[in-house]
Amino acid sequence: MKNFKTESKRILDLMINSIYTHKEIFLRELISNCSDAIDKLYYKSLSDNIGLSRNDFDIKIKADKDNKILTISDNGIGMTAEELENNLGTIAKSGSLAFKNENEKKEDIDIIGQFGVGFYSVFMVADKVEVISKAYGEKDSNMWVSSGADGYEVKPAKKETNGTDIIIHLKPDTEDEQYSEFLEYYKLRELIKRYSDYIHYPIKIEQDVPAASSDEAADKKIETKKEWETINSMVPLWRKSKSEITEEEYNQFYKDLTYDYEDPFFHLHTQAEGLIDYKALIYIPKKCPEAYFSKYFERGLKLYSNGVLIMEKCKELIPEYFGFIQGLVDCELSLNISRETVQHDRMLQKIASNIEKQIRKELQNMCDNDRPRYEEFFKAFGLQLKVGIYNNWGMDKDKLQDLVMFYSIKQDKLVTFKDYVQAMAEGQKYIYYGAGNSILSIKKMPQTEKVLSEGYDVLCMTDNVDEFAIKYVGTYSEKEFKNVTDGDTGIENSTEEISDDDKPIIELIKTTLAGEIFDVKLSKKLGSHPVCLSTEGEVSLEMEKVFRNMPAGEMTNGDIRAKKVLEINGEHAVYSKIKSLFETDKESVKEIAEILLGQAKLIEGLPIEDMDRFISLVAKHIS
Repeated sequence: MKNFKTESKRILDLMINSIYTHKEIFLRELISNCSDAIDKLYYKSLSDNIGLSRNDFDIKIKADKDNKILTISDNGIGMTAEELENNLGTIAKSGSLAFKNENEKKEDIDIIGQFGVGFYSVFMVADKVEVISKAYGEKDSNMWVSSGADGYEVKPAKKETNGTDIIIHLKPDTEDEQYSEFLEYYKLRELIKRYSDYIHYPIKIEQDVPAASSDEAADKKIETKKEWETINSMVPLWRKSKSEITEEEYNQFYKDLTYDYEDPFFHLHTQAEGLIDYKALIYIPKKCPEAYFSKYFERGLKLYSNGVLIMEKCKELIPEYFGFIQGLVDCELSLNISRETVQHDRMLQKIASNIEKQIRKELQNMCDNDRPRYEEFFKAFGLQLKVGIYNNWGMDKDKLQDLVMFYSIKQDKLVTFKDYVQAMAEGQKYIYYGAGNSILSIKKMPQTEKVLSEGYDVLCMTDNVDEFAIKYVGTYSEKEFKNVTDGDTGIENSTEEISDDDKPIIELIKTTLAGEIFDVKLSKKLGSHPVCLSTEGEVSLEMEKVFRNMPAGEMTNGDIRAKKVLEINGEHAVYSKIKSLFETDKESVKEIAEILLGQAKLIEGLPIEDMDRFISLVAKHIS
């Protein structure tokens, strides 16, 4: 028995117990090693004109349930006794990496292994491992045997053909771990499809199949025979030429990838070559995931390195505002020692940036040239784009502001900011918008009536995030956004000067409503409406409602309130009545003021704190 050459039991314990998160990873690592061994012989065949083709190679997996043994075999380059000693007897020595470094200037080299530790993941599930190998062109075969950190042994063995057999003696099952599941066909198939589906060579599982037809097997015990079934796809769809792939194939791949029963909204098949090499297949689904805005949702693309799955969800590949995107990226990246996660390097960031730009370009092109289709997309994912403008303090607003749309009252359709600005009336200074629970409620707002009467359009903002996002956009095409409920809408002669006769009336109303309103004004912008609420400052009425509705404890700003201004139509009959009552019945003036405030709150969808009193006052003054 020989001790491992690097360090000791502590290092191997680290490899087995700390580096890998999931025990099932061992199968991926061993299959990748087999693929590397075949690649080496295939490359030797090309360089030495041996005459072997890819069709001459395969990887075979056989399960012996009776003896709890799993065998993984390849017919690749194989190893001599010295190579077994060097590659398996020295932890963290990678024969694949050495081969790759020796041939780094040559093409057609696609070696997966880098660190020389993947093989030792097998000890997460095995209490003994035998590696029988015969190097190509050699007469002798040899065996490497180990039961873990205690050491290993290399000795002569018998093997007729070149290649390597890895014989895994699985650990006994425990209450917490069922090691025997790695002998089950369904489990092996699942892991191969998940992690190694795109290995270049056939991965075959030996399984029992009926030896007789179903008719012959009726009424008697069915006999079985052994057959090899190829499990993996080998050639990834994304590595094929676009011209070779049908729309049906793209759609079916999406369904297999995501388990969605619907076809995707569209796909983007792209690749880059040069300083950065990668291939990507990106999909936009037709519907947003139900849990998208919950803490349980996990965004990200599948990440492959040379066809081997490295991460199920690599969130670094997609920005949060495109979190609904599905798909994958295949490239050669700097991986950490276990290959389970990616080192955060500039190459990964560059790939992510390229993908983000391509997605935006496709969406912008659709918005400009296929508006009905883009509207379909926006109805499904527009909220996510608007949240993207708001998040990160508006850092991404320039990337997203041309992709968001809002309903235009004047044009009676969804429009972009660019559409709005192009249709602005001559001399119009602002982009006007109204915020509310629905388009209908915004249309019926008294303030909207005045803006529309001036020939200006009003955008309807009905999502809670809309106004917050607009604050970060700030201006578009040098036009400032203006809420129709702002105290100053920029429309001339909308506020009436308070005369000396009106001042004591306004002061009485203001005193009566102190604590609920910031100011009282006489207004000329209300048309047929007697009253409305406007605001001063940054917090609008809709923002106040958002803060009010936040779950208790989620934020400490639930008491944030808008500075409300009660605007009264000085030309309305209600104000005429107030003036007639002021000298003789100031108490009634106070009560009518409360009614007007309640009416203005109802128009805006704000709560009335004392509804019983409001109803009683209304009944009193209409009877």
